[in-house]
Amino acid sequence: MQLPSNIDFMGVRKIASAISITLVIVSILALFFNSLQFGLDFTSGTSVRLGYSDTVVLDEVNFALTNNGYEDAVVVSFGSDREIRVILPVDESVEVVNQAEQAAEVGETIAALLSAGSSSDVTLLGSDYVSAKVGEELAEQGGLGMLVALGIIMVYIAVRFQFKFSVGAVVALAHDVIITLGIFSIFGIEFNLNTLAAMLAIIGYSLNDTIVVSDRIRENFRRMRKGSPIEMVNTSLNQTLSRTIITSFTTLLVLFSVLFIGGETTQGFAVALIIGVVIGTYSSVYVASNVILYMNVTREDLMIPVKEGADLDGMP
Repeated sequence: MQLPSNIDFMGVRKIASAISITLVIVSILALFFNSLQFGLDFTSGTSVRLGYSDTVVLDEVNFALTNNGYEDAVVVSFGSDREIRVILPVDESVEVVNQAEQAAEVGETIAALLSAGSSSDVTLLGSDYVSAKVGEELAEQGGLGMLVALGIIMVYIAVRFQFKFSVGAVVALAHDVIITLGIFSIFGIEFNLNTLAAMLAIIGYSLNDTIVVSDRIRENFRRMRKGSPIEMVNTSLNQTLSRTIITSFTTLLVLFSVLFIGGETTQGFAVALIIGVVIGTYSSVYVASNVILYMNVTREDLMIPVKEGADLDGMP
């Protein structure tokens, strides 16, 4: 089936702008009032890794832990269907002198408890203590990494295309990241290192889409003799529409496969990327393109500069 080639994307750009601004404001408010539900990677707690001789049934492990006073424990698959990771929050009422020793003791206790209630042989693979200070450093470094990435992207697109395009790209990327984080905050989805990696992947995916659209817009501004900036942007978006849909659809197929088949350890990663792909596809069309129109991009902005003395090159 052939896709329509005359969709007036920019005809609803004001409505799209209102929707984007509303979503960003709601996301910022959610982050301010609800914050994010940080996982053990960003908070303090104990991580116990266990190996089983047979396939692990997570519901049975959760039931055993709950019945023995570990109601707050989180159990996830780790590596294979015979390995699990038990995450335990720190008891703030107990003063700990040696966190490593405490983590080892907790690991041995959990291993013995689960071994007693299982027909499989349970092996303690390791136990680690993650301090709140380490979690804070990870959060700070992760946030700094995203800011540095946005800054480098802005410089690259300003050099590769034009400054107005770089502003549009960075606004679109910030839009995608803020809304994705807002959704995580509103629905209380755990934010861990896997999710942070997904946020960086979202930046890369959205940037790729934005660059494809920007390149076609620049080409049409230079090639088309007639038409307003809005008409040329519309033409560019229609020309890249099939590529955008096919890329997004195939990417979502893979991500939904990871979501339903990959296990609990990859769910946050997959959810973040699914949200990011949907929002990123939308922002490539309605945010990045909209920004350059609001900044009054013209043909003169995108003309190839003439080298000094080029008109004399052909003279004897």
